Amino acid sequence: MQTTGFLPLTRADMEARGWDAPDFVYVTGDAYVDHPSFGVAIISRVLEAAGFRVAILSQPDYKSCDAFREFGRPRLGFLVTSGNIDSMVAHYTAAKNKRSFDYYTAGGKMGGRPDRAVIVYCNRIREAFGDVPIVIGGLEASLRRFAHYDYWDNKVRRSVLVDSRADILTYGMGENILLRIAELLDRGVPIRKIRDVRGTVYLAKPEDAVHFEVAATFDYNELKENKRKYAEAFGVQYKNQDSINGRAICEIYDNKMLVQNPPMPPLEREELDRVYALPYMRAYHPSYEALGGVPGIEEVQFSITHNRGCFGGCNFCALAFHQGRTVRSRSIKSVVEEAKKITELPNFKGYIHDVGGPTANFRYPACDKQLKDGVCAGRKCLAPTPCKNLKVSHDEYLRLLKEVEALPKVKKVFIRSGIRFDYLMADKSDEFFHKLVKDHVSGQLKVAPEHCSDAVLGCMGKPPFHVYEKFREKFFDITHAIGKEQYLVPYLMSSHPGSTLKDAVELAVCLKQNGYAPEQVQDYYPTPGTASTVMYYTGINPLNMKPVYVATDYHEKQLQRALLQYNRPQNADLVREALTKAGRTDLIGFGKDCLVRPANTHTGAVSSSKNAPRQKSGHASAHYGKSERSDKTAKGHKPLQKPKAGGKPSRLTAPKPKMGRKMKK
Repeated sequence: MQTTGFLPLTRADMEARGWDAPDFVYVTGDAYVDHPSFGVAIISRVLEAAGFRVAILSQPDYKSCDAFREFGRPRLGFLVTSGNIDSMVAHYTAAKNKRSFDYYTAGGKMGGRPDRAVIVYCNRIREAFGDVPIVIGGLEASLRRFAHYDYWDNKVRRSVLVDSRADILTYGMGENILLRIAELLDRGVPIRKIRDVRGTVYLAKPEDAVHFEVAATFDYNELKENKRKYAEAFGVQYKNQDSINGRAICEIYDNKMLVQNPPMPPLEREELDRVYALPYMRAYHPSYEALGGVPGIEEVQFSITHNRGCFGGCNFCALAFHQGRTVRSRSIKSVVEEAKKITELPNFKGYIHDVGGPTANFRYPACDKQLKDGVCAGRKCLAPTPCKNLKVSHDEYLRLLKEVEALPKVKKVFIRSGIRFDYLMADKSDEFFHKLVKDHVSGQLKVAPEHCSDAVLGCMGKPPFHVYEKFREKFFDITHAIGKEQYLVPYLMSSHPGSTLKDAVELAVCLKQNGYAPEQVQDYYPTPGTASTVMYYTGINPLNMKPVYVATDYHEKQLQRALLQYNRPQNADLVREALTKAGRTDLIGFGKDCLVRPANTHTGAVSSSKNAPRQKSGHASAHYGKSERSDKTAKGHKPLQKPKAGGKPSRLTAPKPKMGRKMKK
C-alpha cells in the first residue's frame, strides 16, 4: 500500500486517511522532513511500501505522557529515535556550552527535544501504554548500544537499551532490520521472543539470550571501573561490526544479559535503488512553514546520496560503528532518476549541490576480498598507507556525474561531501581529478588534513601529512592549468588524543610558515561510538591497546586551541604560556618565524602576512562523529579570502608559486 502526501502528523491526519489506529507510531526528536537524507523519512516510507501504517509523532511535549497518546495505542508498537543526530551533540558544543540554534527544529529554535531523548521518550511511552512494544534506533541508540563513555556525564553509562526500558534496539542502517521486526510482530510473535534478527540488541535472562556465536562477554560493573577493560571491549566491538565475520557480543547487567546480534548485511544496489525510489515529498511538513521552515533541509534539498558506508576508517568518526566499513552504492540510473525529480522542484535553480555520501568518491568495497571474507579486523584500508589489495577507480563515479550534468535543466553539479584525498592520489588515472577541479568545485573544496603531525595523524587514523601536501600541489597545478582561481578549505582539529603541546606548536608553526589563519578551529569532541572517544577516556588506543597521550585538562585544551589561532591578539597570553611550557620560547619575539611578541608590547601576534586567508567552519554536523563540522557548506559560510596583490598565499590552501609563475589576482 503506497499513498501520496505526507504521513499522518496528527490524529486528524490519521482519521482523514480512514485509519482507526496506525500499525506503528514513529516518535522522533526532529521536525518531520520527508526527504531521503532523514532517517525517519526512509524508514517510514520503507514500512509504508511494505503495507504498514505509520504515523509520525514529531517532537512531542516530553514533560508528560499526554502527547504520546496522540494516535492512541498502535497496533504493533512504537518506533523511537532522537532524530538525525545524538540529542546531546545537538544541544551542546565541545566545551559543553548550550547551542543557540537547532537545524532540525522549525525556525532553528532550541528546546524541541529533551536531553537523552531516546530515554525520555521511551519512559513517557511506558507511562502512557505500559507494556506496548518499543523499538529504538537511529544514531543516538545505535552508538550508545553498549556500555559507553559519556562525555557530558564524564562516566561510563549503561547501554541506552537498559536505561530506556525499550524492548529491542536496532543499530546501523535499519531498513531490513525493521522490516523483519514488523513482519514478525504482524504474525503475532511477541516482542520479547524476537531474538534472532541481525542488527538488533536485546536484554534477556542468560539462559534465553544467545542465538549466534559469541565473540566475547563483558560485565558492565567491570567496564565502568576498569579503563583497560573498557578499551578492550571497544576493540572487540569494532572488530565485529562486519556482517560476514562479525559475531555476537554480550554484556552482563546484574541478572540480565545484553546481546548484540551480528550486523545485518548492507543493502545491495538493487535494494538501495528501491529505497531511494520511494515517494518522498522532499520537503518539510507544511505545518512548519509559518514557523520559518526546517533549516536542516537547506543543504540537502538539491543533493543526492549515491553511496553508504566508508572504508576511510578515521578514528574520530562514528561511521565505522554505524554504517560500517563496507561500501555500497546506487546504480547510475537510480541517481539520475532522483536528479530528474530534483529538477522538477519549484525552487530548483539548475544546481545540484552534491552527489556524495559519507565519502563522495567511494562507489565499491575497498577490495574483492571484502565481498567474501568481510573487512579486515586488524588493519585499515587507507592509513597509514593504502592496502596492496585496495582497488582504486573513479570510472563509474565519473560516468555518474556526467549523466547527471547532462540533464536538460541542470547547469552545474557540485561535490560538497568530503573527498578522500589519499584515495584520489592512489588513482593512477588523473581523469577524475581533472574533472573534479574543472567542473565540480564551487570555488572551494573541503578537505580534511586535520593536522600536520604524523604522530597525531596516526592516532586519528589519517594518512601522513606529506600525502595532503602532494594532493594540494596537484590540485593547484590543475587549477592554474585550466585558468581558474579556486581554494581548498582544510579542516583542522585541536586536542585530538595523541596531540601534545609540542604537536600543537608544530601545527601552529606550519600555519605561520604557510600564511594560513583559521578563523575557527574545531576542538576535539568526544562522542559515543568512536575509537578516539575511547582514547580520550582511557588513554589507550583500543585498536592496538597502546597508550596515548590525552589533553583532558580544560586549560591545556585552551592552550592547544589558542596556538592554532596564534595571530589573534586575545590569544597572545595563552600562546606565550603554551610556548613556554613546550620549551619553544624561541618563537616569542619579533622575528619573522616568531608566533607571538613578548608581553607588554603593542600587539600580541606576529603575522607573516596581513593578507593570509581565513577560514570559518560550519555548523554542527549530522555526521557528528566527524567532530562538529558540516559535510555541507553551512549557511553563512565565508569562503577563503583571495590573496591581494603582493599577499602570500597559504601553502595549506594554495600552492607555492613556482619560479616565473605568478598567482592570479
